[in-house]
Amino acid sequence: MDPTTVFCPNLACSARGQTGQGNIGIHSRKDKRFLCTACHKTFSATKGTALYRLRSAAETVTLVVTLLAHGCPPQAIVVAFGFDERTVRRWRARGGGQGQAVQEHLVEQPRDLGQGQADEIRGKKQGGIVWMALAMMVKTRLWRGGEVSEQRDMALIRRLVERVKRGAARRPLLICTDGLVAYIRAMRETFRDPVHTGKDGRPRLRPWRHVVIAQVVKRYERRRVGETDRRILDGTPARVETLRRRAQGEGVINTAYIERLNATFRERLTPLARRSRALARRTLTLQHGMYLIGTVYNFCTPHASLGLATLGADRRSASQTPAMAAEITDHCWSVQHLLAYHVPPPRWTPPQQRGRPSRALRRLIERWCS
Repeated sequence: MDPTTVFCPNLACSARGQTGQGNIGIHSRKDKRFLCTACHKTFSATKGTALYRLRSAAETVTLVVTLLAHGCPPQAIVVAFGFDERTVRRWRARGGGQGQAVQEHLVEQPRDLGQGQADEIRGKKQGGIVWMALAMMVKTRLWRGGEVSEQRDMALIRRLVERVKRGAARRPLLICTDGLVAYIRAMRETFRDPVHTGKDGRPRLRPWRHVVIAQVVKRYERRRVGETDRRILDGTPARVETLRRRAQGEGVINTAYIERLNATFRERLTPLARRSRALARRTLTLQHGMYLIGTVYNFCTPHASLGLATLGADRRSASQTPAMAAEITDHCWSVQHLLAYHVPPPRWTPPQQRGRPSRALRRLIERWCS
């Protein structure tokens, strides 16, 4: 138990989310509990993770979640381990919630994407159809995020594009999609920033520079691809070719990388399979499965196309995960590491009040907001 690497998870504490400040001590080594001297609250070492307050062993839960993340049917887990089906579903929901927190904290941060691709997958649920829209970074094969909706409409595409924008730096960016018309309007309206001039009224929106949009439209004949039309909607062909070569090397404008990621999700999430009897009861079930599979893919699964040259006598090539290629982490995570990762809460901000702040409030501001 190392108190210097632990932060206080209490949302009412002024020291929440900060490590190495000397406010964390060990309350009980036997029960693995820490003490925060700022709020005088004790908390468990697993507080805020998917392993918090579990009756089963962490190794058993990790094994079950690993099987779920790789497409093992819950019915097989129930028969093999003897757990109740509702317990397996709760563990899957815990893993999905933990994956979403890790994804938003580590992956969805502004970085130079270079080239991104987006696509949608059609899934099945009880009483209807559900759509899952995904986006990825081509150079590192990093899954950037996704959205789930019962309608394949502008609202779904807009939410996906807004998620991509939050994790994109103001750098040249090439986005390749399929022929869905909603992408064009969503990207042109989303990649804009307000220009504040100090005048009254709504500020003017200025589009991002160097955002290039390309589409790959496939025409089918007798259930086979007969013709492929590649279109450049925004930007010049020279800019598109530069960004494409920088991200993927040789080739042409395509959506092959996001389609390969779609195949991974179809393989590991049965309601997305084209010809299967598996149905999702709720849309939230697909969302939990999406984040669980996506974060395991990003942090725990070495990618064969991401070779890392290692120095040694035989100079062999070792694979690395998409998170390692994106320099988010320097090693391949285990699933237990993913489930036990502590996502810090937002830092404390002083309350807004009229008049002068009290001396106690000023001391808190100087101590925790400097």
